[in-house]
Amino acid sequence: MRGTASIFLPVLLIPLATLLQAQGTPPPSPLTMVSREGRRPVPTTIVGNQELIALDEVAALFQVAVREDTLAGGLTLTYRGRTVVVSTNQPMASVAGRLVALPSAPVRSGQRWLVPVELLPRALAPIYDARIELRRPSRLLLVGDVRVPRVTARIDAPGPPTRATVEIAPAAPVTVTTEAGRVVLRVDADALDLNLPGDGAALIDQFRAGEQPTAVAVVLDGRAGAARAIPSEAGGVTRVALEVAAAATADAAPAPPPAPAPLPAAVAAPAFLFAPRPVLLTIVVDPGHGGDDIGARGAGGAEEKRITLELSRRLRMLIETRLGIRVILTRDDDRRVSLDDRAAVANNNKADLFLSLHLNAAPVPDVAGAEVLYLRLDDEGEEARRAAETESVSLPVLGGARRTLDVLRWDLAQARHVDASTVLATVLEEELRAQITMSPRPRLQVPLRVLTGVNMPAALIEMAYLTNPADERRAQSDDFQAGVAQGIYNAVLRFRSYLEAQRQP
Repeated sequence: MRGTASIFLPVLLIPLATLLQAQGTPPPSPLTMVSREGRRPVPTTIVGNQELIALDEVAALFQVAVREDTLAGGLTLTYRGRTVVVSTNQPMASVAGRLVALPSAPVRSGQRWLVPVELLPRALAPIYDARIELRRPSRLLLVGDVRVPRVTARIDAPGPPTRATVEIAPAAPVTVTTEAGRVVLRVDADALDLNLPGDGAALIDQFRAGEQPTAVAVVLDGRAGAARAIPSEAGGVTRVALEVAAAATADAAPAPPPAPAPLPAAVAAPAFLFAPRPVLLTIVVDPGHGGDDIGARGAGGAEEKRITLELSRRLRMLIETRLGIRVILTRDDDRRVSLDDRAAVANNNKADLFLSLHLNAAPVPDVAGAEVLYLRLDDEGEEARRAAETESVSLPVLGGARRTLDVLRWDLAQARHVDASTVLATVLEEELRAQITMSPRPRLQVPLRVLTGVNMPAALIEMAYLTNPADERRAQSDDFQAGVAQGIYNAVLRFRSYLEAQRQP
């Protein structure tokens, strides 16, 4: 074809400084590809704060044909008759006529083209026969139908005994073995996405990866005695409850003789069973849109569905690692989820908080800034709220007794939480304002369908306007997304304090 050449032809007249810069430096930790065929390292390089992969590596890994169109200034990737065209001077690609934003333009290094690793999930995945998912914080590239659950751990009580919880999501079978000085959890999976705290506490020294790629080791302190681990599954998550007792000392005083057994009576439960339930155990984060529902789209190619998912994953990691609160995403991939199903995820998991993340659009490009939305009830909803504390139904149960249940229409479940949701929206607006630019109407009370059916405090955050060029650029930047995640995290902390204060007698 006229004007088309192989990417492997020699390139002349490129300045030496450019070539040296394009060579880049290795990343701090390697990227690992996990597929049904096994695990393998993926060579990447850092150039200008961007992680890049050579196109010849992409061709070898994914059986993709790559050609350079020197006249059009593009790189064409072809897989089974389907193509992706990557601009050589702009940070974007065209997939079946649809523009996809990339964090940077390709870089030429000698006879090779280097492209951002984000090209794999954003541009190659739509034409590929298998799922491609990049989990950058975990340094994992997942290809195909592989099981890679997320593993988090937290110390619940330093003790002694020291109590801790390891959570595996989605749920997977776990085998527990106790070895000298440690407890090893072996997970039935292809790989693990580990998000473990750096240090332990009291009788647990640390949580770390095991010798096998699907194992987690809990390293015990030298003062530790017997350790036990009990796996359980609920809400699509496997939880392993750990309890580590202190070792008995040699000079401990002899135990007094046992007291006479009392007459049969009700068995007293351990005191910790009556500890009050934490006010925030589970948070559901809802990445807006997904699948064929792209949501808002900017002139530069930014897509709402992609940015909301990236930011939701970032927020999940921040909350789980710092607060130990379980975070569930209504979607963890690029798929459509109905509004009712999003509410069902929150309700079925008995979430304590629901946060829906979105990006906005306007008919004119001047509108910019973030907004926090919460539910406004119409007359029927206000009546439902007043009735929520008193309306009940009596149902027969076995033995001739009856059981009284509170009832409320599912589509008015938010009615009883509007006051708490107002507080939530207020602290969200205040904390986000400290991190990013807010719109002139930063907090809005509106009748939103996605919030109506959730039975817990809830709010929706419109993080920026993709129809505003400056907002679109910011929304794709790491600094902006880190600021949004930090603002929401700070708001969660404040809202937790509010809930704890409300529970005080």
